[in-house]
Amino acid sequence: MTHSANTSVLIRPYQISDRARVRELCCQTGFLGQDIAPVFEDRELFADYLTRYYTDIEPESSFVLEHEGIIKGYLLGSRLPFRQQWFNFANNIKLFCRGMIHYPTYNRATRDFIGWILRNSWREVPAAPRKSAHFHFNILPEAQGLAHSTALMNAYLDYLRSKGVESVYGQVVTFETRRGARVFERYGFQVLERREITKYRKVHPEPVYLTTVLMNLAPPDAG
Repeated sequence: MTHSANTSVLIRPYQISDRARVRELCCQTGFLGQDIAPVFEDRELFADYLTRYYTDIEPESSFVLEHEGIIKGYLLGSRLPFRQQWFNFANNIKLFCRGMIHYPTYNRATRDFIGWILRNSWREVPAAPRKSAHFHFNILPEAQGLAHSTALMNAYLDYLRSKGVESVYGQVVTFETRRGARVFERYGFQVLERREITKYRKVHPEPVYLTTVLMNLAPPDAG
């Protein structure tokens, strides 16, 4: 448990009691840092897809950012890549079936989103390392700042090093007016690949990319 430079900001390990708030934050930040509602209406399905593994299967690998006692950011992590891949395989089938059952009742924006997933997502998602630890994070705009993001990331990286993990990657949505790939290079990540996500072309004025970033972690006994 650590405080950032701002003493009202606390970085701490995720707790099971944080689950509902983390799911809410996932939806509040799911559309390029804003609420997911304009592009996807099924908030439960969206949160299940992006957070369920981390909160339900490997909760010990995640961290949250509290600002004045309220959780305003999270970093959801996994140091067990094969367990996560197997879970995602089964979970995605269940979510697909749920989505298809409700598809006729969804609004046009949600159906367009699902259509992009079925037609284009497999071509536009960049490659990812299969044997590395992983992270997914979001912070509300009012709690953003390089110092806060760094403190949250450092808490996770320190945790991974303590477990002997050798590398970690993330796939992050980037565009220049929000957070470009250069932000992650400051942390020490290397950009492996980035691809434009075309589903945002009609709703955002600049190109939006999904970028894979990787960091090699020094062994705990390195000099």
